[in-house]
Amino acid sequence: MEFLKSCDQMAGAIDDAIRDLVGTAEGDRMIRMGADGTPTKLIDQVAEDCVVSYLLENPLCRTLISEELGIREFGGEEGTIFLDPVDGTYNAVNGIPFYALSIAYAKEGRVEQAYVRDLANGETFSAIRGKGAHMAGKILQVSPTANLDEAAMSIYGRKFDPKRVMQLGQKIRRWRLLGASALELSYIGAGRIDGFIDLRGTLRVTDAAAGMLICTEAGGMVSDMNGNAINFPDEVTIGRCLVATNAVLHHKVIEYLR
Repeated sequence: MEFLKSCDQMAGAIDDAIRDLVGTAEGDRMIRMGADGTPTKLIDQVAEDCVVSYLLENPLCRTLISEELGIREFGGEEGTIFLDPVDGTYNAVNGIPFYALSIAYAKEGRVEQAYVRDLANGETFSAIRGKGAHMAGKILQVSPTANLDEAAMSIYGRKFDPKRVMQLGQKIRRWRLLGASALELSYIGAGRIDGFIDLRGTLRVTDAAAGMLICTEAGGMVSDMNGNAINFPDEVTIGRCLVATNAVLHHKVIEYLR
């Protein structure tokens, strides 16, 4: 619980720091190329600096792996934090209210705690392994949707090429492209959508680590596109494809993708 309280403090600092950058050209200004090989915008850098400053004073982990700076060592005794300071940067700088802070804490290669703060509306999703997922003090539970023709899913194809997902897209009831994977995975846990499918091969551990634990602790299922366990390397330049659902629909989704 101390980790999650620390995340609240970091989220508060980020919210204050980026408030005036949201929806602005200044927030969208490129600072440099990030460790993940994509441009670091000013809003990303400001948010990441808030977390780094906090960890320098409060060494919660030995290692930080972040989308922008890559890997940095701290004075903590153990543990790794996976950070995406602003998941959904495009949304943030264009004033679209769907972007988040994503933080996951791992020990011995396994994520134990997860925190996702919707920076647009203040909602906070969290999970502790074996203790469920929560939002605003309420236990999260995935939807009971069992039929694809009743399902709502967020689906991404490489460079907007929908060929791989066209059959599935024609079968499900609603197709959404929301633009912040940490929130989309959390939304599965909250029962707001029934699945999140990303076949671009660019999803990194910093994007997915927190949201995956929230999803699974709420009863969801996460795999690669063949239905196998998904493993992310501790490296922000390597991406993966991912399929996450409410578990009931998982095998049906995998069959359509095949």
